[in-house]
Amino acid sequence: MTITLVGMPAVGKSCMGRAIAKQFNMKLVDGDKVIEKVYGQSLQSIMDSAGLEGFKRIEEDVLLGIKEDNIVFTPGGSAVYYPAVMEQFKRSGIVIYLYASAEVIKNRAVDFSKRGVVLKPGMTMDDLYNERAPLFEKYADITVCEDGCSLEETIDNVLEALGV
Repeated sequence: MTITLVGMPAVGKSCMGRAIAKQFNMKLVDGDKVIEKVYGQSLQSIMDSAGLEGFKRIEEDVLLGIKEDNIVFTPGGSAVYYPAVMEQFKRSGIVIYLYASAEVIKNRAVDFSKRGVVLKPGMTMDDLYNERAPLFEKYADITVCEDGCSLEETIDNVLEALGV
């Protein structure tokens, strides 16, 4: 079984992924790192050279190529734009939406301009949030709210949702 963690940038997919992988003695696969390894560049460099639409084709192709089982998988937040990718995640296991309100995401000290976040020209983080949140909800088997929770509490809530 694969456990896939989805959510907005800065929601903590990577931190949560490490904790869950450790708890279940599973391998952690970070989709962004796989893309960077395949292309030998940072996500932002790939976006800068391939453009937004080119990056999205690259991302979708790489994510569809991940066929490992019994992993904790943390794709980038834009994975939710690709129905075939999301259906593959759902067929292989459980999709957990790590939910945090727009206010919580905006208050996290993160420079999104250097993180390779898929933003259309002129799009704000609020726009991105409003576009992605319904998609995360659509594909999630489980939603865990992070608002008002410490990292440890969120980990506990995810493990409880998984029946541990």
